[in-house]
Amino acid sequence: MRGLPGSGKSAIANELSEEGKYPVYSVDDYFTDLHTGSYQFEYDKNHLAYSQCLTNVESAMKKEAEKIFVHNTFTMEWEMEPYFRMAVMYQYIVHVMTVENRHGQKNIHDIPHELIEKMAEKYKVVLY
Repeated sequence: MRGLPGSGKSAIANELSEEGKYPVYSVDDYFTDLHTGSYQFEYDKNHLAYSQCLTNVESAMKKEAEKIFVHNTFTMEWEMEPYFRMAVMYQYIVHVMTVENRHGQKNIHDIPHELIEKMAEKYKVVLY
């Protein structure tokens, strides 16, 4: 699942997981305290968050999870490519869902609107 902050990716992924029946992963998991649910983003650790998300998804693939949901912004194509390669390696079919904030809600991490606008400028939709 891809989309700008506040689009509803987390909500949709969690709904589709059927109350945890299927694993759900995000870069945000790295910055979220498991006990309190509080979120504290640290830019200098973003690469670790991406690595952890990819590792978690690969682990689920190795365990042959029937479905796996990944919800990140994925504003650029190259951010999705490692997941596509793993899907081929572990024989998964990938469906990319782009989520848009048509409901007018704020993002759950209080990301400033100016930053979201910058992210939107580099957001690419691939047409095949």
